[in-house]
Amino acid sequence: MPHHADRPTKTCPVCGRPFQWRRKWKDNWEDVRYCSERCRRHRNRARPDTSEGPQISNSATSAA
Repeated sequence: MPHHADRPTKTCPVCGRPFQWRRKWKDNWEDVRYCSERCRRHRNRARPDTSEGPQISNSATSAA
């Protein structure tokens, strides 16, 4: 079994992907929110709550 299986994980609020603890985050893991620099830059585009399901546009259905 690989040793990284025991690492703590978090979910990125921007892309929704899980990411694991890294050595560079050992001093501030509690403050880490984003999986990458790209997601940190796009933090204003955070995913809405997924409990409502995907947002479907009515423009395609109303044109028919």
